[in-house]
Amino acid sequence: MRSANPPLLPLVCGPTGVGKTAVSLGVAKDISAEIVSADSMAVYRGLEVATAKPTVQERAIVPHHLVDVVDVSEPFTVADFVRLARTAIDDILCRGRLPLVVGGTRQYINALTQGFVKAPGSDPAVRERLEHEAEEQGLSVLRERLERIDPDTFSRLHPNDLRRTVRALEVFELTGRTMTSWQTESREDAPYRRLLFGLTRDREALYDRINRRVDAMMDAGLEDEVRALWNSRRLGPTAIQGHGYKEIVGYLRGEYGREHAVYLLKRNTRWHARHQLSWLRQQPDTVWIDLDGGEEKAREEIVAQLRKAS
Repeated sequence: MRSANPPLLPLVCGPTGVGKTAVSLGVAKDISAEIVSADSMAVYRGLEVATAKPTVQERAIVPHHLVDVVDVSEPFTVADFVRLARTAIDDILCRGRLPLVVGGTRQYINALTQGFVKAPGSDPAVRERLEHEAEEQGLSVLRERLERIDPDTFSRLHPNDLRRTVRALEVFELTGRTMTSWQTESREDAPYRRLLFGLTRDREALYDRINRRVDAMMDAGLEDEVRALWNSRRLGPTAIQGHGYKEIVGYLRGEYGREHAVYLLKRNTRWHARHQLSWLRQQPDTVWIDLDGGEEKAREEIVAQLRKAS
């Protein structure tokens, strides 16, 4: 049973590349908080270069949770995240400290703060058949089917999101109910009182940061990391969908050249950033923090609002 007066849960969210790590580290130090990562790729041990995880040195300055908690070969679901995140948050609160959730994975944040959707389990045979159909006929065939069955879920998913498209169709086949139906009728009460900070900066500046970050990843050995994981068959079904990994895997499969892989990675990451910003704009409680004025000013603004809300 959770309290009728749920505890405050601040979140620092924003598009990939905007500068969440630097800002959140400063905030956490100022208010003696511990960081709970809400990044779907940072949970994996073995994914390093493209995840932009906090460094070992940064994690030594501020305690971090849900970083490197599962092997790259294993699946990791939203339910897994909610279970581990709630455990970490409750432990932090019990010790009299403040948890600070940091990340940009929309599904993690929604499930954690709005109550988790109790959707049915998976059927490997159904999922394999749908994935095979997408491989043979193209994802667009599954997308068209989803648009007819569940237009609300269709509109929320990125056009290239194979995993969640398959999951939505799988849920419908198993239960005769759409994912939208499950989400509206099976959600728990919100367990926390969230304070959502959305980081933003000039779009061209953000895109430039993303492009330079991709170049830095390639220089840091992203291709070698993915090649080693691919050759050892350790890339699991969730990890292989991460930006930086699926594009390089396509190159390793011979689907296109290295230069095109870099182009795709930059383009797809920019698209992902746009979708993250779009989701934040749809949240009525988002408190926008503009980084064009500098990270120090942004940190001070967040800290002031947190102290006021506490």
